[in-house]
Amino acid sequence: MPLTTTYWLEHAWLGSHTEPGVALDVTDGRITAVRTGADTPPPGATVLRGLTVPGLANAHSHAFHRALRGTVQVGSGTFWTWREVMYSVAQRLTPDSYFALARAVYAEMALAGITAVGEFHYLHHAPGGTPYADPNAMGEALIAAAGEAGIRITLLDTAYLSSGFGAAPDHHQLRFSDGTAEKWAERVSALEERDGVRIGAAIHSVRAVPADQLSTVARWAEERRAPLHVHLSEQTAENEACHAAHGVTPTRLLADHGVLGPRTTGVHNTHMTDADIALVGSTSTGTCMCPTTERDLADGIGPAAALQKAGSPLSLGSDSHAVIDLLEEARAMELNERLRTHIRGHWTAAALLRAASADGHAALGRPDAGVLEPGAPADFATIALDTVRTAGPVPRLAAETAVFAATAADVRHVVVGGREIVRDGAHVSVPDVPRALAEAIAALRD
Repeated sequence: MPLTTTYWLEHAWLGSHTEPGVALDVTDGRITAVRTGADTPPPGATVLRGLTVPGLANAHSHAFHRALRGTVQVGSGTFWTWREVMYSVAQRLTPDSYFALARAVYAEMALAGITAVGEFHYLHHAPGGTPYADPNAMGEALIAAAGEAGIRITLLDTAYLSSGFGAAPDHHQLRFSDGTAEKWAERVSALEERDGVRIGAAIHSVRAVPADQLSTVARWAEERRAPLHVHLSEQTAENEACHAAHGVTPTRLLADHGVLGPRTTGVHNTHMTDADIALVGSTSTGTCMCPTTERDLADGIGPAAALQKAGSPLSLGSDSHAVIDLLEEARAMELNERLRTHIRGHWTAAALLRAASADGHAALGRPDAGVLEPGAPADFATIALDTVRTAGPVPRLAAETAVFAATAADVRHVVVGGREIVRDGAHVSVPDVPRALAEAIAALRD
């Protein structure tokens, strides 16, 4: 008979409100009962004090970018100068060193309450573009790293074939390229889904995949009903180059080649025309906002409110990992819009939590996740309400406190599939995450 574990939640976010005293039963990694009105912990229950929310979904990650934190803050520049530093790190990674770095990065995510990550993975081959003996060695390293860190992963294996419209990959990008979309599809088809692992697809950008090969990637995802992500209109320079090459915006180009749709997510969607916004919304294409990266790279503030109003579900990602904090991403989306419009209150705490959880999981091909309901995966995180950032407000406003004041440092407990991976602010299987990060990053510098 399956063993049932009971968690007692001092306060729980149930999608529309904060509920005090909730007993949550878990069997075989899924929630089997949610019992409200439990003023005291049932006998034998695991007590989680604070506000428990559904596990957070980091819908856009480049794990190796974590090695850039701090080092790219010296001097001035743009996205394009930052990219050169990023390339220098990418050249040093091997399957072993990537595993060590990603394991530490995913453990850092777990400490922040993230229970699933969408890894936008384009670092496929050895330097110079020679495939490894296992052509998916780098992707398998990421999958193994997520497993050891205890979080779920959607590996968004990325087609990256060109350095620009009609241009061959440069020497940095040879590691990224399979040559053609057909060869990309052949390689990625060898990856297998397993417990905690989904395999999805990505188009790096319209500049990195020739227009006549976009439909090959889209068709691969459609046949498998897999999530499909794409960097979209992140930079004005890319928009201008697309116009020069094709006479249309990147959004229109993707639409014309069958890329947009409800299983597709555009990442950033920053520099869009009104027609672009209407296209994304009318096709139910998602939007993943990455505010901490977008501001770190001086990319701009995307039209998130207009996109959502047009019909685009919103998710959130930490992208380059300038910080790893989905609560900060959530509030930054609202606060950016306040700065842009001079008006407060575009999203409620409930709407921001949904973007950070349920809609993020859906973007990663996990539509049953991100809620505290019977049948859902038992993935949840508990945020302390007694720290210097969160102490004071009345419990019924715990969600507002979490979204607008708490940080990743306030996450105390994290459960994935009914198994505790973070307890009392410490990672269970990676006991010293700062040291693991420091050693993995130092190895790349050495």
